[in-house]
Amino acid sequence: MEKIKFDFNNMMSEFVGENGISEADIAALSGKIEKAEKAMNEKRKCGKMDWRDLPYNQDNVVKDIIEYAYSVKDKFEAFIVLGIGGSALGPIAVQQAINHPFYNELSKEKRGGFPKLYVADNTDPERLSYLFETVDITKCLFNCISKSGSTSETMSQFMIVKKMLSEKMSKDEARNHIVCTTDKENGNLIKIAREEGYKTFVIPSGVGGRFSELTPVGLLPAAMCGIDIKKMLEGAAFMDKISKENDIYKNPAYMFAVLSYIAMKKGKNIIVMMPYADSLKFIADWFAQLWAESLGKRFDNSKRTINSGQTPVKSLGVTDQHSQVQLYTEGPFDKMIVFIGVEKFKKTMTIPKIYGDIPSLGFLGGITQNTLIHTEQMATEYAILKSGKMNLTITLPEVNEFIIGQLLYMFEVATGFAGELLNINAFDQPGVEEGKNATYAMFGRPGYEEKKKELESRPNKNQKYII
Repeated sequence: MEKIKFDFNNMMSEFVGENGISEADIAALSGKIEKAEKAMNEKRKCGKMDWRDLPYNQDNVVKDIIEYAYSVKDKFEAFIVLGIGGSALGPIAVQQAINHPFYNELSKEKRGGFPKLYVADNTDPERLSYLFETVDITKCLFNCISKSGSTSETMSQFMIVKKMLSEKMSKDEARNHIVCTTDKENGNLIKIAREEGYKTFVIPSGVGGRFSELTPVGLLPAAMCGIDIKKMLEGAAFMDKISKENDIYKNPAYMFAVLSYIAMKKGKNIIVMMPYADSLKFIADWFAQLWAESLGKRFDNSKRTINSGQTPVKSLGVTDQHSQVQLYTEGPFDKMIVFIGVEKFKKTMTIPKIYGDIPSLGFLGGITQNTLIHTEQMATEYAILKSGKMNLTITLPEVNEFIIGQLLYMFEVATGFAGELLNINAFDQPGVEEGKNATYAMFGRPGYEEKKKELESRPNKNQKYII
């Protein structure tokens, strides 16, 4: 089976010098690594890492999703996801990776009969208004994704959509234009779905939002765009087997976490994710939430203040060679760079042999854009290496469902393992909750009176500092 390749030579001190990592640095963590591995296994056994089992326990779910997708795809022109965070980033990342980059501009025939995909993930009134000016809502299927059913951003969109549909059609007709992805028993959305008769898919109770791409959260939007979700789960299962390897030199997920942990300890508090393929651009966005929200914690498991985390930065090769790489090569030693390359692209484009009399252009004639992007990636890796900056390269044999399943799962396992090394809870988000609670309080939501008092007691702004 095709397997992604994980090359961390350029993280090591024998290649990047004093700012790199030695094998002795890795060996010194053997006790911590063993403890983290034990914790990962124990948590999985007792149901605290249910996302690890998603490649194996969803046969009936997948069957239901595929049957549903094929039963409704010809009835709608657009499938619109109402979600935020992992409910939006995952579907966008997979769609961009697998399908045509201009998927929505293709005819329905060229899309295999599947509807267009839009993801409404923000409360920006202009964006939402322009979306409704672009589509005919009577020909749209809306997928409301919220585990709690109280996500303000998503539920506000849902409420707007519900009213718009009710103005255009009967209640019975409107019912078929909404599908909900939510908790099986708890929360507002499942209650609403049951009362109003919406088709529903379940988010497993033990799976958090940023780890949910391989649940119906991500699988339904993917299937609605003709993506082979069985192959995605097979790829994840393949990576799961590799991720059970005890030898971290054979386990890319664990090694990614170990290298990142050591890098953090060495002051590399920024991680740059730089794919060299437009298809993978939004994988970097998805990773940014996974890594930032999981590892950015004020307290460790012993309630000590540690302010852990590594800031993810999104970059795109070769585009950002012309906007960011100057900083990466000659700026501070506070980053590790992660390149993602692709061996085989879906298309080949040859540069014509013209302008041969101009040396600075003629050398390009006859080579392919494929060769050019590969060469520029290697050249950038070399420039980063020469500057003594940590970097590693993940190479995908090609971009397909099986490989993307591997990649997503590898990053998820790496995130969980990094959390164990840092001795933090990688699966909560108290900082996010603080912002949510403040929003609820400002709108006068019942139960948030004390938070409102707290907000009202904050210092008044000094006008001197407002220009």
